Amino acid sequence: RWATHGVPCERNAHPHISAGLAVVHNGIIENFAPLRIALGAEGHAAASDTAALLQVTRKVVYLEDGDVAELTLEGFRVTLSDGTPVERPVNISSLSAHAVELGKYRHYMQKEIFEQPQALGNTLEMIAGGGGISPQLFGTDAVGIFGATRRVLILACGTSYHAGLVARYWIESVAKLQCTVEIASEYRYRESVPDPDTLVVVISQSGETADTLAALKFAKGLGMTKTLAICNVPESAIVRETALRFVTRAGPEIGVASTKAFTTQLAALALLTLALAKVNGRLSAQAEAEHLTQLRHLPVAVAKVVELEPEIERWAQRFANKQHALFLGRGMHYPIALEGALKLKEISYIHAEAYPAGELKHGPLALVDKDMPVISVAPNDSLLEKLKSNLQEVKARGGELYVFADAGSEIPESEGVHILHLPEHYGMLSPILHVIPLQLLSYHAALVKGTDVDKPRNLAKSVTVE
Repeated sequence: RWATHGVPCERNAHPHISAGLAVVHNGIIENFAPLRIALGAEGHAAASDTAALLQVTRKVVYLEDGDVAELTLEGFRVTLSDGTPVERPVNISSLSAHAVELGKYRHYMQKEIFEQPQALGNTLEMIAGGGGISPQLFGTDAVGIFGATRRVLILACGTSYHAGLVARYWIESVAKLQCTVEIASEYRYRESVPDPDTLVVVISQSGETADTLAALKFAKGLGMTKTLAICNVPESAIVRETALRFVTRAGPEIGVASTKAFTTQLAALALLTLALAKVNGRLSAQAEAEHLTQLRHLPVAVAKVVELEPEIERWAQRFANKQHALFLGRGMHYPIALEGALKLKEISYIHAEAYPAGELKHGPLALVDKDMPVISVAPNDSLLEKLKSNLQEVKARGGELYVFADAGSEIPESEGVHILHLPEHYGMLSPILHVIPLQLLSYHAALVKGTDVDKPRNLAKSVTVE
């Protein structure tokens, strides 16, 4: 592993060796991540991510804070820092080595984009039959905790933060609860006003994100003990720290740029929104039935959007040579514009920014010219007419528009205005559908530029250090 503080070079690469002692450390000394011990037939290994061990074994021991483990070819021994022996159980990971194989795809990111219908189907399996919205999906104590919740605080980083921003719109409009979304790395470094009636929701694909874990512990230290983790790894540190949990079933995500983890997080947050609304008497039987119908159909709807890849690939050819891009969205699709800009930055190295479309006149419009492609998320919702006005502002200034619209949006294609229609409008769940084309657009732009799609420079999959 490359050193956190230092250039990527052999001198800074682990292991560090001196006088016969080799040291491999996950992060700088201030910020370490929990380790796992893998028990293999031909020896034992340590890692900070279960997926890294699957080629060796599925038998894993999770170490607690303060544990010291000694590994030999014959076995292992765990003690506390004072030398006291302790027993840690052997767990059989639910992951498989097959799940992390590339298969027929060129890159893991492409594979994971195309796995999203299945990942969503797995995540929503508990409502696939006749099951309704049940708070118990989040834990046995969920009814009491949700019933006592007066506001929601979401803590997350990166793509997971964007999922939280979408959820804020859902929770406030459907569950009628005040919702605040904070960047985890900033939350604990300011003075906030704690409220014990707050449900603290932490979102992390790996469950090991250092800033999110630290923010969770900080919130608990302020007396906010109603906590919920939304995570893709059931054995992770964040899951073990919360009172409630929902484990998404996206499967291992290898590509650094998150795709299926994001959409399954949104599915989990939709379930959370409906559960909060139901417990607090704000979800009628008819509304619940309508939401369940949409959720059950979601994997099919996503599969139809993925089929738009050939046209999106042609779009990517047009602007992959640009240096900058502007993403626009309104309402609950503004976070999707943020996510689209992040994806493009991560893997194609094209500088991209996202704004609420209504903010164009407040500065970003000065950037628009023929060399600045503008990508817009344009669902057929109550804000569509206002968004059309914003798009006209861009067109009038010579900007080239790439618009992801719904069927029935009635945005005419013309010179400099390229329209891609998604098969259907999907109401509250529309953000899940609209992010798929942005993932594909970033992927194909990166292919044109020849960047390393799965391992972009300077980035790591799980940020286990501050």
